[in-house]
Amino acid sequence: MGVHVETERKYEGAALPRRLDRVPGVTATRRAGAQHLDAAYYDTDDLRLLRRGVTLRRRTGGPDAGWHLKLPEGGPDTRREVQVPLDAAGDAAVPAELLRHIAALTRGAGIRKVAHLRTRRSELLLCGAGGHTLARVTEDEVAAQVLDAGRIAGPDRGGAAPGTGREGGGTRTEVCAWTEFEVELEHGEPPLLERLEDAFAEADAVRSRWPSKLARLLGTRPAVGSTDGRAARRTAGALVTGALRTEFDELVRLDAAVREGQEDAVHRMRVRARRLRSLLKAHRKLFEPGPAEALATELRWLGRLLGRARDPEALGEVLVAELDALPAELDRAALRGRLTERCAHAYRHAWQQVVAELDGDRYFALLDALDAFVDDPPLRRRAGRKARGYLSDVLRHEQRRTARRLRRALRTRPGPRRDRALHSARKAAKRSRYAAEQAGPYLRGRAAKRTAAFAARSKKLQKALGTHQDSVVARRELAAVDRWAVGDRQAFLCGVLHERLAATAADVQRGLPRLGRRAGRGRLTRLR
Repeated sequence: MGVHVETERKYEGAALPRRLDRVPGVTATRRAGAQHLDAAYYDTDDLRLLRRGVTLRRRTGGPDAGWHLKLPEGGPDTRREVQVPLDAAGDAAVPAELLRHIAALTRGAGIRKVAHLRTRRSELLLCGAGGHTLARVTEDEVAAQVLDAGRIAGPDRGGAAPGTGREGGGTRTEVCAWTEFEVELEHGEPPLLERLEDAFAEADAVRSRWPSKLARLLGTRPAVGSTDGRAARRTAGALVTGALRTEFDELVRLDAAVREGQEDAVHRMRVRARRLRSLLKAHRKLFEPGPAEALATELRWLGRLLGRARDPEALGEVLVAELDALPAELDRAALRGRLTERCAHAYRHAWQQVVAELDGDRYFALLDALDAFVDDPPLRRRAGRKARGYLSDVLRHEQRRTARRLRRALRTRPGPRRDRALHSARKAAKRSRYAAEQAGPYLRGRAAKRTAAFAARSKKLQKALGTHQDSVVARRELAAVDRWAVGDRQAFLCGVLHERLAATAADVQRGLPRLGRRAGRGRLTRLR
């Protein structure tokens, strides 16, 4: 399986621009041989993939025959492509590794062939100094069929002059043809795209409104929300809904990484679940209580599920780092191996449980509910407030909430009760940080700077409290490890680690009042 990021633009027009070798940076052009491509596109009946800007196809012909999954990646011109080569039998079924990538989008719905495209491709290579290919400019003559069109649920499809016909077996098809141009960067830099844009404009070619051939055929553009633009900054409701969509899209994107067992994927997905829940809790007064509270409850379940795997992973990182910091003359190898294996075993077992739950009805229902909530949020009247004034009130509330919890914790007698209170303060600081970070992109000038400073100081406080909590959990684990330590040397090392971690916790507590004062300064949340 190969993964790469492609940057391309599509155009519509009568003909390719002439003399592209005159575009600044291009020193020569070279024609490549014509290609005949045959592609079958797959989706659900309700086009769940296409509506999220995702395409899945099986293509023959050309240098990269195989299964191709294209996913949104950053800006509108960039996509991530996952490729699986065809096997000797031709791969009649969608490869399992690609199904894992789209499980959070399909959510148990069946995948079938929805379209068949044949393309005659003519390619022009744009070369720079040294003969390197900067970009590929292609002219695609496309003949396309919508397969079993009556089963596809969606808007009226237009723009490509479809006809209707019958396939064998009596299913209805729609047939159409068009010509389009593509510019894909190879070794060139993004500014080259802008220079080529001017050349296409001079030839009366315009940017295509369709992000893919399948989207053009079916007349469906992605329904993915955007957090950019003035409208999203004007009202509190639009701002928070946009932030929810951003976090949700990232959660869905990380689903595949968790299923594949990628490094740190569980941690990153857990962070997204927590950020979503923090948004709902911090801005709960904007929404009708029922749906928002139900989502927050289910996001807590998801966070705890992912925590089963993340906690032993994080614990292993803390213990090994502390062990490696001990003097080199101490024999640490045996204990290091046992700690690593103990935490790794706990992680593997928990990760298997996580993956099983990610294929369950409860998780898919949560994704459906989040989709529906973001698409049609149950906003109250106060969601129409201007964003800046609203954010100032919310951030000030979160700031005071964090300060109260920290004061309460520091007044508590040292011991387990104080540890729990400091952990509660950590959660509050994290929510303050998330609220500020999610608000930042919608602010300008002094308000943006103050919000960034508040986010940074809340993060420092949260990190310190996190170090304290790591120490508490690690010392608890060492008490269990000490019971099965082999020999006096391992028992001695466990004791040394315990003392180091206790000293770390004490150092953190001494610094908390200062961190709390810095994060609690009122001017940081005065945004009006």
